[in-house]
Amino acid sequence: MTNFRIQDGAGHRLDEIYAYTSHNWGDAQADTYIRGLFDKFKAIAAREFPWRAIPAEFGVDGYFCRYQKHVIYWKLLSDGKIGIVTILHERMHQIERLKDDLHARPK
Repeated sequence: MTNFRIQDGAGHRLDEIYAYTSHNWGDAQADTYIRGLFDKFKAIAAREFPWRAIPAEFGVDGYFCRYQKHVIYWKLLSDGKIGIVTILHERMHQIERLKDDLHARPK
């Protein structure tokens, strides 16, 4: 049983990450990177490392961690599962994109 859900914003970002990686480094590397992200989602849900809260000054409730060149953002859902909100490249304007993806409805 999966203890996390990919929300709409994160689903779109996964598609973008796969397409970009596949275009630049091939399907095998894209598959490997996406599998690595899903392994990180499982580690988040299993609380295999300390959760880092998004700083209060950003006005967004949730947590974050890094995976290679990306930052994963998640929140705790009402049913106790983890909602993967978005995955943003380290060069993206993090907070504005995070706020946009937070407003997307859960899958």
